Amino acid sequence: MNKPEEFAELKFDGKTIKLPVVRGTENEIGLDISKLRPQSGWITLDPGYTSTGSCQSAITFIDGEKGILRYRGYPIEELAEKSTFLEVAHLLLYGELPTAEELDRFTDTVRRHTMLHEDFRRFFSALPKDAHPMPVLAAAVGALATFYPEHDDAESLNHVHVGVVRLLAKMPTLAAAAFKHSIGQPTMWPRNDLDYASNFLRMMFGVPAEEYVIDPVIAKAVDLLLILHADHEQNCSTSSVRLVGSSQSHLFSGIAAGISALWGPLHGGANQKVIEMLERIATEHGTADRFVERAKDKSSNTRLMGFGHRVYKSYDPRAKILKKTCNDVISRVGGSSQLLEIAMRLEEIALNDDYFISRNLYPNVDFYSGVIYKAIGIPVNMFTVMFALGRLPGWIAQWMEMRADPTFKIGRPRQIYTGATVRHIPGR
Repeated sequence: MNKPEEFAELKFDGKTIKLPVVRGTENEIGLDISKLRPQSGWITLDPGYTSTGSCQSAITFIDGEKGILRYRGYPIEELAEKSTFLEVAHLLLYGELPTAEELDRFTDTVRRHTMLHEDFRRFFSALPKDAHPMPVLAAAVGALATFYPEHDDAESLNHVHVGVVRLLAKMPTLAAAAFKHSIGQPTMWPRNDLDYASNFLRMMFGVPAEEYVIDPVIAKAVDLLLILHADHEQNCSTSSVRLVGSSQSHLFSGIAAGISALWGPLHGGANQKVIEMLERIATEHGTADRFVERAKDKSSNTRLMGFGHRVYKSYDPRAKILKKTCNDVISRVGGSSQLLEIAMRLEEIALNDDYFISRNLYPNVDFYSGVIYKAIGIPVNMFTVMFALGRLPGWIAQWMEMRADPTFKIGRPRQIYTGATVRHIPGR
């Protein structure tokens, strides 16, 4: 039996407007304002869209107050422990975890699409050596659309599926090639006998002159990081992918837009800021305690990076998972644990200080991910690229869901105009 339709009422200027109530499967409540302007002439104003739902989605659920993150209903903790990145990618893209046979077939298909067209050598050679890898990656993904224009046909499920596989397969190759170009080393092409993370590590750090030995602990850590970044609901970059895709543009152009949005320091660049903060504490011979005191001082410009989140008002569940991985990686590589020690002391102080607790400033995923990347030799300017590699299946899944939505329409936000009223050019 269907539940009776629920409404909220908005009263203003002698008018009463009924707004349908939309309830999610986790009992999230939204007020459907899609008919507000036609019925009343009014719009809502929500800078930053902090209280606006842009869509209904079945992909990712977040409860920021309780620190919950689930992909397609599966807790992130279970997926991090029991799944691989390509399993999670399949889950996000197609709605279910693959069977063993489906995973083998999916993995094999991805492996066989990792190569780039030879003309990409000319593409990279045309770019400055010192170019940041994020705009290089965005440009490269956009350029893929010129090689595979058939994926523009979103009505063909087969074309969409092949386009999805090509993006998943070629993104690590593009990312590693951008890095190799920046340091003047020859591009390392992929090997089909390696898993996703191992293949990327070899393309990043291997050279033609000798065999590159892949450490399984490091490969597992990279795979885990990709899983933890795979999707995160309607954030800035995901919303960019959806908005660009709503014009029915090529899938690859939407992903290029997502990469560009992720590049921003308020989004994907945050883990770089964490490393810079930890290194500053280390080189200035200060202590975590002294740094925290400066961060609490309103007259100081010091900021504690890697704490707090737009959505999470408790401990980011992804940060909890990465904390243990940090120790495993540092122990494995045998490098200095100074940055990790400083990070853990900062966390200890913040978790026991009312100043941070009252402001819901708990460690987020950026706090520990940067330490891991640094330990395994990922350059700081590649941190955001790693984020993009992980977020790719989420972006694609969101694009696919949007295009399949029967209520699909081009995105077109409204505004409240605050400029000059009508005026005329004098004397003419």
